[in-house]
Amino acid sequence: MEEGLRERYLRGCRRLVVKVGSGVIAHPQGGLREEVVSSLAQDLADLRNQGMEVILVSSGAVAAGMGVLGLRERPRSIPVKQACAAVGQARLMWAYERHFERWGQRVAQVLLTRDDLEHRRRYLNARNTLFTILKMGVIPVINENDTVMVEEIKFGDNDNLSSLVAMLAEAHLLVILSTVEGLYTCDPSRGEATLLKEVRSINGELEKCDVRGLSSVGTGGMASKVEAIKKAVASGIPALIARGDEPRVLARIVGGEDVGTFFLPREERLVGRKRWIGYTLHPLGTLVIDNGAVEALVKRGKSLLPRGVLEVRGTFDMGDPVSCVDGEGREVARGLVNYSSAEIEKIKGVHSSKIQEVLGYHHSDEVIHRDNLVVLYENL
Repeated sequence: MEEGLRERYLRGCRRLVVKVGSGVIAHPQGGLREEVVSSLAQDLADLRNQGMEVILVSSGAVAAGMGVLGLRERPRSIPVKQACAAVGQARLMWAYERHFERWGQRVAQVLLTRDDLEHRRRYLNARNTLFTILKMGVIPVINENDTVMVEEIKFGDNDNLSSLVAMLAEAHLLVILSTVEGLYTCDPSRGEATLLKEVRSINGELEKCDVRGLSSVGTGGMASKVEAIKKAVASGIPALIARGDEPRVLARIVGGEDVGTFFLPREERLVGRKRWIGYTLHPLGTLVIDNGAVEALVKRGKSLLPRGVLEVRGTFDMGDPVSCVDGEGREVARGLVNYSSAEIEKIKGVHSSKIQEVLGYHHSDEVIHRDNLVVLYENL
C-alpha cells in the first residue's frame, strides 16, 4: 500500500460504523461473552469521548436468546428464531447499556427491516432519526428486527445491514469485526492461507480468494462480509475487516495501526438518492443489455435507451428498480425504469423515435434516465 494511504482515509474519519458478529460476542452454545462486550463498549466510548460519532451494528440477539431459553443449537425455523430474538434482544441491549454506562455513554436501540430502507420516505425518516440520535451524543445500536422477520423483508445478515447503515449515515469508515484477522486467500482452518493487508480492487483481489464458509453462531461468513464491503467501497466508503476480540482493536485501527484488511473505496463518492438506488433498493427484474449500451452507461455516462435492451427478465412496473446486466451476466448498473416489463418487452431493440408507434403512447425516450441510474461495474 502507498505510504500513508490508510492513514489519509482514517485521518478524515469523523463518523464510524462498526459491525460486530455473533461469533465475536456470543458463545457457540448461546449466551453473550460479557468480557468482549465490555471491551467493545470501552473502545467505542473512548472514540465517542474523543469527538467521533460512532454507530454499532450488532448481531447476537438470537444467540443471547438461546442462552436464556436453554437451546444448545441455533434454531432453524423462523418462529423459533423470532422467539429467541425477542428474548435475546432485551438481554443484548441490557448488556450494552450496563457496559457503556461504565464509560459515561448512553445507547439507543434501533431495529430495522429492509422494508424500512426501500421506501424512500421511511429511508429518510430512518436517516433523520439516526442523525438526531448522534447529534444528542447517544450511540445507536442497530440490529435487524428479527422478531418480525420474513424472507421478503429480511436483510439476510447484519454484514449486509452494516453496509446499508454506513451508506444511510454517510459514514467515513465501515469496520466489520470478525473471528479472523482479516481477508485471507482461503479459510485459514483449511490449510495454507495468506492474509491480505489491503485490497485496492475488490473484484480483482477476490479472484485469488476462496471466501466460502459459514459461522456456526451467526448467519454470515466471510462471503457475506465481502459482499457487504463491495457495496460500501463501491459507494465511496472505505472498509476494514479485523478480529473483534483483540484488545483495543478499534483504537488501534483509528490510530493508524496496520490491523486487519483495509479496502480502498471508489474515488467517486455516491451520495443521497443515487446511493439509495444503487445499493439499498432490491431489484425487481433484470434487463440484459448489449455491448453498445454497456459502453454508453459505463464510459460515456449516458441513459439506457430501448435499442440497447436485448432481453427482459421478471415482472415489474414503471418506477421499479431493476438490474442491468451484460451478455456475460455481470451486473453493470441499477436504476428506476420509465416503462413496465411488458412495455419494455415490446420496445426492446427499437429506436426511441419509434416508441409512440409501437406502444401508442410515449412516456420517455429512455428506459432508464441517467439521473435514476447508478453504474456498478467499473472494474471494482
